[in-house]
Amino acid sequence: MVRILKLAQMSASELATLKKRAELDIDNALSIAKTVIDKIKQDGDTGVIEYVRKFDYPEATVDTIKVTPQEFAQAHELIEPDVKTAIEQSFKNIKEVHQRQMPEEIQLAEIEKGVFAGEKISPLPSAGLYVPRGRGAFPSMMLMLAIPAQVAGVKNIVVCTPPDKQGKVEPASLVAASMAGVTEIYKLGGVQAIAAMALGTQSIPKVDKVTGPCSVYGAAAKRLLFGTVDVGLPAGPSESIILADESTNPQLAALDLLIEAEHGSDSAALLVTHSETVAEKASRYVDEYLEKLPQWRRQYCEDGLSAYGGIILTSSLEESLNFINDYAPEHLEVLVKDPFNVIGQIHNAGEILLGSHTPSSMATYAIGVNAVLPTGGFARSYSAVSVFDFLKRSTLAYVTPDGFETLKQTTITLADYEGFPAHGLAIRERENL
Repeated sequence: MVRILKLAQMSASELATLKKRAELDIDNALSIAKTVIDKIKQDGDTGVIEYVRKFDYPEATVDTIKVTPQEFAQAHELIEPDVKTAIEQSFKNIKEVHQRQMPEEIQLAEIEKGVFAGEKISPLPSAGLYVPRGRGAFPSMMLMLAIPAQVAGVKNIVVCTPPDKQGKVEPASLVAASMAGVTEIYKLGGVQAIAAMALGTQSIPKVDKVTGPCSVYGAAAKRLLFGTVDVGLPAGPSESIILADESTNPQLAALDLLIEAEHGSDSAALLVTHSETVAEKASRYVDEYLEKLPQWRRQYCEDGLSAYGGIILTSSLEESLNFINDYAPEHLEVLVKDPFNVIGQIHNAGEILLGSHTPSSMATYAIGVNAVLPTGGFARSYSAVSVFDFLKRSTLAYVTPDGFETLKQTTITLADYEGFPAHGLAIRERENL
């Protein structure tokens, strides 16, 4: 049975370990990531190919590392019609959501008479998207990253994604990429992919930002490359919390607990409830539903639930909410009686999914909200991927002659006070020009 942990009885170290989740593994991966980054920084393409051959596919060469137009064409022939239809609906909804996020290009307002201030919105010149594959195929992640970049207007979009051992990229991901207008895709994963896009090589262009969910090694690489390139939100191993009360159907809670748990042994999946009955019943149902999964996915769930997950039993709904805000989960499903009644008390979560008909799997594939979310507690300060990840803001100002007269004395006074005579001189001398 899934372990049930009573929050009040957990020690400080046990609680710290639970909240740390797979970030512990990321700490341990830093030295390996540094070795790979240093090699690519020094040797460029040669270093990339060395690690692609070691970790991705053994026959890699500089000439075969980029997806060709022929491979894109073949991908459309290889996927089943129902898969293509599903990708098309997902594409439509994701694009609609992200188009609604786009701000006006120029915003300028009169702050006081003759003084105008605002901002100009511009797309990033380039972006590198990391689309994982290791434990499965992720055309959904291709859409979640490529669509907001394309909607934002990024001109140069580069994708890295791991191939299979024969050097083939998963075909549905290529179809998803082509729908989003992405044609520059390289067949490499892990640290070597993040480093290649961040540093640039003879064959792979350096980009202005690298974003996308990674394994612990990719997440370690992003941490080390922070400052070299914008590494976007911290998106590491999957994590989720299911919030339940006494009204929650324990079967639903058990089902949804396994959604993120099956991503890998480093996934963190928690059911948080103050109902002992729901906790005990859900624990038994988890065991039943685990038997319905293929062995390898079942193993991922069992590993993650025993290492980073389980059921947290609290004393009240308020204590459950306090725990959630402290944990700051990537995915939060709210299965309480009146989910809209608790939204105002939820402050830290990558996504908030309300009610029994909004499982995180539906958000991942079909609703249109972005499923690339901050992990490791970073939902305290980071947001889901959106068009804003691919936009930058330049402040914009315009002052008329009347506005200049209004502001000149304030500017001179503060310039003199702070000891910047040239600042003040630029104002004083204007009257003589």
